Formats: sequence, structure tokens, C-alpha cells
Amino acid sequence: MKRKIIDIDEEKCTGCGLCIPDCPEGALQIIDGKARLVSDLFCDGLGACIGTCPEGAIRVIEREAEPYDEKRVMAEKIVPKGEGVIRAHLKHLLDHGEEGLYRQAIEYLDAHGIPVPAHEAGAAAPPGTAARIIPGRETVAVEHAGRVESELRQWPIQLTLANPGASYFDDADLLISGDCVPFAYGDFHRDFLQDKVLLIFCPKLDADVAGYITKLATIFSQHTIRSITVLHMEVPCCSGMRYVVDEALKRAKKEIPVTEYTVTLQGDAIEGDRTRRRGMSGGHRRGG
Repeated sequence: MKRKIIDIDEEKCTGCGLCIPDCPEGALQIIDGKARLVSDLFCDGLGACIGTCPEGAIRVIEREAEPYDEKRVMAEKIVPKGEGVIRAHLKHLLDHGEEGLYRQAIEYLDAHGIPVPAHEAGAAAPPGTAARIIPGRETVAVEHAGRVESELRQWPIQLTLANPGASYFDDADLLISGDCVPFAYGDFHRDFLQDKVLLIFCPKLDADVAGYITKLATIFSQHTIRSITVLHMEVPCCSGMRYVVDEALKRAKKEIPVTEYTVTLQGDAIEGDRTRRRGMSGGHRRGG
């Protein structure tokens, strides 16, 4: 059958192994110094491994492949590794909206008398591509003095289009954001974008992640960047943004202060154990 499945560019792959922990199904192994797909049967084609590849060597393609077999994956790859891997696998399926595969996994556990470990399920799980309705919060009427103005200072904002030599990077406070963040965080302009230069990208859908590392490294090398704020969604595929920034800093041999926020679908931005609530204004205050 023709279906979505992982494809690895062996020329780009350095064998770093960072993708291996992000494949709960055990479909990837390092063999002869390269990450390799060891079995079509074990690859669900959801692409959880893509975001952590610093070289952009992994992509999802469509080709003829054996059908993914959830129950065989449970029997041969998941259950033998214990409760922690079972939990991670169930969460992985929920994160990507694979309710059918999730039910098959639960059925396998029930049929073999294996306890289902506690895990974030349904609306409580950090959603990835799953179609979900997000519960709203109680609305509090707030009067604004006129229209809220945009804080955007430069164009373009897509990292793929940005010119590394642009003068607006000189002495800039840089905001590097996931594409989806401004739609999830209501006060994006006032709380994060104010007085910053903005770059956005998606580590899952954008093809040239390795090129992004190179471009950011060039920006860091050619300009005095005062600070970097990394703002990404809570979904697993977005977490690779911080890795891209860290690798670019290493390549540029620069030490620049980095602050990272994770934005939830409920509109919170979390730094460490502190949460900034929706509707909070006041520039760059930290929640607490």
C-alpha cells in the first residue's frame, strides 16, 4: 500500500542519534554511523523524529510500504521496554490525533492483562495535529483605548525569507517564534513582540531545518544580538525550535542570553515553573 513513512537522507545524516529517543515505536536505529529505518512495519509516518534532526535529514514521504501494525509494535517494541515507553507511546499517538491507533494499543494492553499507565489523554494531552475544541476561559470585559497597535518592526518575518545582512539585526533583541504562536497567545504583540525583531518558522513543516541553523548562525555572527527569546507551542514537533537556536549559537561561537517560553493551547506562556496568563499586559513581565 502507498502511505506516509519516514525517509532519511544518508548524505545529510551525521549519525548523532538525536532522533532515536523521539521514535517510541523503535523504527530507527544507528547502523554503520547513520540513522536508518529498520522496518516499515514499525514506522507510523507521523514524523515525531523530524524536529530534533539538526541536519534536516528526515522527512515524511509517500511510498509503497507495508502497513503500519500497531499491535505488532506494541508486542515487539513497546511493551518489552516497560511502563515508561508504553506511556510515551500512548501520549505520542494522542499528540498526533491517532485515536484509532490509540484504541488498538489500549485493546492490546487490556487483552494481555497489562495495566494502562497514567498518561495525559484526550483534551489534557498536548495536542499536535489532532482536531480538538479548546475550552474557553471565562471572559472578562476589558476596555482598550482605541485599536491595539501592531508592534511589528520589520519585514519579512519568515526565517526562510530573511536577509542575514539586514541592518535591523544590529543591536537587536531577537524574538524567534513558531508560526502558530501568535494565534494561540492573545497578547503576543504587547507581551512579546514589543521592541523586538521577529523571525518565525515551523520545525515540522519547513523542509530546510539545516539551512535555518546556518542562516541563524550567520545572523549571530554578523550582528550584535543583545538577547534571544524563543517562543514555541507545547506540541512535540515545535520543541525542536530551541535546538535549532542552540546549534546556531554553537556554530557561530556566540554566547547570547536565551529565554524560552512554551505556549499552551489554552493561551498560557510558561517559562520554567512560572505561567503568564492570557489577558496579562505590561510588556515583558514574567508571570509568577
